[in-house]
Amino acid sequence: MWRCVRCPNCNQDDMFRFEYIDHLFALALLPVIALAFAWMWRQRTQALRRLGNLDTLRQMMPHFSKGKQALKFSLLLLALALLAVGWANPQWGTKRQRIVPKALDVFIALDISQSMLCEDVPPNRLERAKRFCGDLVEKLQGNRIGLILFAASADLHMPLTLDYQAAQLFLRSANPQMAAFQGTSIAEAIEVAEGAFPEDNKNHKVLIIVSDGESHDEQTVQRAAEAYNNGLLIFTVGVGTEQGGYIPETNSGRTLYKKDRQGNPVKTVLEPAVLKEIAEAAEGSYLSLQGNPDLLADLQDRVDRLEKKELEQRVFDEHESYFQYFLGLALLLLIAEFLLSARRTGRAKERDWFG
Repeated sequence: MWRCVRCPNCNQDDMFRFEYIDHLFALALLPVIALAFAWMWRQRTQALRRLGNLDTLRQMMPHFSKGKQALKFSLLLLALALLAVGWANPQWGTKRQRIVPKALDVFIALDISQSMLCEDVPPNRLERAKRFCGDLVEKLQGNRIGLILFAASADLHMPLTLDYQAAQLFLRSANPQMAAFQGTSIAEAIEVAEGAFPEDNKNHKVLIIVSDGESHDEQTVQRAAEAYNNGLLIFTVGVGTEQGGYIPETNSGRTLYKKDRQGNPVKTVLEPAVLKEIAEAAEGSYLSLQGNPDLLADLQDRVDRLEKKELEQRVFDEHESYFQYFLGLALLLLIAEFLLSARRTGRAKERDWFG
């Protein structure tokens, strides 16, 4: 790998390299082929000498050109060399760009408790929430995004990243079976988020909680206020309806409804008051997913209005491949070698340049 000296005012490093440098060992075969050709030519000359005087033989073969034979072999040898270099894929122009965008660190906390399987919003709360979170990831591109899944406990499912495709993949796979215990503890989600933000980030942190609000933790509002004092801004998004519905369960292939200890079906309802209290305690906002077509744009606008930090990033090496030029030139040389006659023609008959 060869590298040029970098200019002081340039943000690009020019570098030449071979992607598959091991393939260059094929060049070692070229001297072997050249020696084999020289040996065969010597054997041919010795055989001709056994037949008679060389000058006499040349007169008997006036169209034979030793020079053209050597030229054809040289073209073939050069074509093989170019094929070996093209096979190694020469590359040029590695770019290291320094990007300093303004960005926020945003965690999305998704409720995966069994109550999110309620079908009061089609197809159910969880699927609607996952679809919303996926669209939210698209809207918030440019910010670092992480994912927390919670029920009775919370887990950091994806740390802060700029890999939005991974975030989409994790969201699509979220389901209640991923929770060790059932229930809804929003306080746990807030605590996990606080611990996952970088220690040096004090004022550019956002947590977006997507839930039906059925939190049974009395300390949630107090925990949200403490998080705000540490620089965390919390938005809450309610999923479901206040009329609610029952929680479906699958048993032996049949769909039943979850029942309490007395055998009565358990009804779950959206708790907007709880979600509003949490958001207000952390100086954020509560938004309802139901009947709000502008929810995504509204939430994006509120996030974009926040002060953002500069996130320095040294990004990707970009290599431009040039193998096609070597292969193309090698092909032209092979065609030229095939079309070039080994016989002496025209003015070349008058003089044997290689004789």
